[in-house]
Amino acid sequence: MKSVELTTQVVTLLAAARRIALENDARAVVILADVAYEFHSVQRHLERMKIVVASSDEEVQKAAKSSGLHVVALQPEVETRQMQLSQTLLEAIADDLLQTGDRVIALYASFERDTIDTLSIVDLGDHLEKLTARDLQRLETQVPLPTLRSVVDLAVEIGREGREGKAVGTLFVVGDNRKTIKLSHEGVHDPFRGYPQRERELRDPRVRESIKELAQLDGAFIISSDGVAISAGRILDAPAQGLTLSKGLGSRHWAAAAISKVTRAVAITVSESTGTVRIFVGGKVVLRIEPLDRAMKWHDVDTEPPPVGE
Repeated sequence: MKSVELTTQVVTLLAAARRIALENDARAVVILADVAYEFHSVQRHLERMKIVVASSDEEVQKAAKSSGLHVVALQPEVETRQMQLSQTLLEAIADDLLQTGDRVIALYASFERDTIDTLSIVDLGDHLEKLTARDLQRLETQVPLPTLRSVVDLAVEIGREGREGKAVGTLFVVGDNRKTIKLSHEGVHDPFRGYPQRERELRDPRVRESIKELAQLDGAFIISSDGVAISAGRILDAPAQGLTLSKGLGSRHWAAAAISKVTRAVAITVSESTGTVRIFVGGKVVLRIEPLDRAMKWHDVDTEPPPVGE
């Protein structure tokens, strides 16, 4: 891929990014790149700064890596810049490139695809609360981390966006799908039945859009450990015994806790009323994600017991 020369505008923004980063004790400059800029020139203008390049284009990723820069691979589907930035920061933290208390300078194109025109200052302490790579690794359990991230990102999108202007709540059960199927029954005609595996993979943007649409139906999505949609509209039958959840959580959350307790699966709920995403492992909430102001805040918790006296 031919590299794109830096325009006067981009050079000016790089200089501003370096100055602002030094003045504000920022840990890194994050660049969302749709094209392969002259990354060696970018390095010269951001002298001694830690640079993280995020892109869904493999050629751009290769160009950045060949220049010795840190790279975050974004999912290929079309997203808003806000969502891309959130994903970049999550991945960078998980890869130990950044830490949750860091401040970063973000550069990206808001109007023209191949021209950086926007600079933002992001405090990760506010943007992503109490999230560490260790937390994500702990949540992996029997589910590969890439699959878990993919489903969690999808759940957060549903919680944030809803569907057709309406709030949507739903439930994903990821991993140990054979046992989960046995502990559930069909609530509606399964929309994934009969489709080949390649047409049910979550990495396919069309499948993710279909799931967003189907999330309006009752029942749970069953997702395999390798990121394939196995079934939708399943009613979970696992017994809700010996569980401790916060007061006010509804049947969807109890079902998630129950299935995660009796299987090796990870259950992920989206609250219809708040958009909150909760991740259940072993019958307990281990992570809560609040999609506030189109950004994600992560809260690490061991459990959500009822208030004292309840």
